[in-house]
Amino acid sequence: MRKLWVWLAVAMIALVLGGCGHTDEEMAAKQREIDKLSADLKAAKAQIADDQAKFSEAQNSIERMKEQLKAAGLGLEKSKEDAARLAQALAEYKQRADQLAVIEARFRELRNKLDKLNAIGVKVVPRNNRLVIQLPGDILFDSGKDDLKPQGKEVLGQVADVIRGDKDLMNRYFLVAGHTDNVKYPPGGLFKDNWGLSLARARQVLLFLIAEAKPADPKNPKATGGGLNPARWAAAGYGETDPVAGSLAQQTDDDRKKNRRVELVVQPNVEEMLNLNNIR
Repeated sequence: MRKLWVWLAVAMIALVLGGCGHTDEEMAAKQREIDKLSADLKAAKAQIADDQAKFSEAQNSIERMKEQLKAAGLGLEKSKEDAARLAQALAEYKQRADQLAVIEARFRELRNKLDKLNAIGVKVVPRNNRLVIQLPGDILFDSGKDDLKPQGKEVLGQVADVIRGDKDLMNRYFLVAGHTDNVKYPPGGLFKDNWGLSLARARQVLLFLIAEAKPADPKNPKATGGGLNPARWAAAGYGETDPVAGSLAQQTDDDRKKNRRVELVVQPNVEEMLNLNNIR
């Protein structure tokens, strides 16, 4: 385009200089030619300006496309990272779900082993995310006392037989938990309050379960002890604070009967902390 301008300028100068000595008609013709060249020069300048504007816009478009491609490349990389993290999380979830399925199956088997105790009035239930063997207090003790009744010893002996006869149960930890109803303990009593009574009863059950299991005397076939490992047993008293029926403030006679109990709580291992309600 710059060459075109030079050429046009030279041509115009040549025309002007060449006009000397010509007729009026020739001069008029020369003038028309000069006007035409001027118009062409003006159009050429306008075309150049338009081309420059289009070139500038094209350059800007290229820069914008470069930025968009760069951003798209980064976005794609981030999407790949997110997909990889999601895949890893799903794999870990599946691994944990498989582990929980194995643990749940183990607890179902444990529950099935203990279900035979239902025949002697013992309930095996999941409670507070623990597997619990519930022993009715009225079978074990007379009202307000902590001496085990003969019937209670027989029931505990049968519970101990089930636990002792299973390797998995023998290797587990248990908590003996004593509970009372919401009737206040009489003032001046031996155990001071329901806390003391519940703990004394839990202790008596514990002592029987870890006592040596001597061969039964055919003439006196009553249980003499559970023969369980004392290192895996502990006792606690909850008083009336953890009822299974009614509420702490209001209990019917039937509720109180259910709340007077001793529980043998199977302690789960750390990896077995799952929702045991699934095994109902």
